[in-house]
Amino acid sequence: MRLGVLDVGSNTVHLLVVDAHRGAHPIPMTSEKTILRLAEQLDGKGQLAKPGADQLVRAVAAAKASAKRSGCDDLMAFATSAVREAGNSSEVLDRVRTETGVDLQVLSGEDEARYTFLAVRRWYGWSAGRLLSLDIGGGSLELAVGRDENPDMAFSVPLGAGRLTRTRFKKDPPRRSEVRETTEWLAEQLAPVARKLKRAGEPDRVVATSKTFRTLARLTGAAPSSAGPRARRVLTDAGLRQLIAFISRMSAGDLAELEGVSTSRAHQLVAGALVAEATMRALSLTQLEICPWALREGVILRRLDHTDGTDQASDTGRTGQTGARWS
Repeated sequence: MRLGVLDVGSNTVHLLVVDAHRGAHPIPMTSEKTILRLAEQLDGKGQLAKPGADQLVRAVAAAKASAKRSGCDDLMAFATSAVREAGNSSEVLDRVRTETGVDLQVLSGEDEARYTFLAVRRWYGWSAGRLLSLDIGGGSLELAVGRDENPDMAFSVPLGAGRLTRTRFKKDPPRRSEVRETTEWLAEQLAPVARKLKRAGEPDRVVATSKTFRTLARLTGAAPSSAGPRARRVLTDAGLRQLIAFISRMSAGDLAELEGVSTSRAHQLVAGALVAEATMRALSLTQLEICPWALREGVILRRLDHTDGTDQASDTGRTGQTGARWS
């Protein structure tokens, strides 16, 4: 069985097709990305403008066709903060469904945190003990902690790298005053969540996922992607502070020239680094481990938990067009 997951995020539309017969470790067979930056196409009223909706429809249709060419038996499609927060999200989702036949399921921020936590737990196993997972997206920051596969606590806060770039920075590179004020503002925003997580107890392992954290780790000396997913990668608070002092003075164009920095995300790297540093400071963390699995893998794993490996999904729970269980 080949299972496809279509992730409509703030920056990209990402199709991942895997061989689901491998169960706990599905093998990626197809991975395709289309850069849309949907969050940057919201108008003054917070609605996704028609050009952005047009691009989304075309990208979803193209991904569906690619999944079919890859022999995909089942396609699960979901959208995160950019579509979730659009004032006209219902109209956009209806249009995508009508014109492409794909039923995009909108995940809540807490769902994002829980699926990501599941992926982290499966990657590290039960021996990892109490896990704390962090994920910086384009629109939000997800945090979750627990000992089981379902976290004890899960949070989503609107502190994504793309969102902060749009709302906090007016210059490229940002002014020093913008960096300083954003750092202070982030500390205030994170304080309530940090207090709750600290009361939940000390984690045995702290893990970060997402492209932002992977890029920051690479820029501070972690192994490149060519070393494979099993290479141990970490991000330290000291390394991150030094990196921020360096990249906060660089334009997006210059950042895009750095090894490991994608052109599509270079403009929001400084904001992402500030979110990462503020989160580590708020939670008194000195080091994070980087996990190669994140939200998409969590969605796939949950789907596989409720199927017998063929095309028979559980008939309970909240379902999408394919009948795959989502909770």
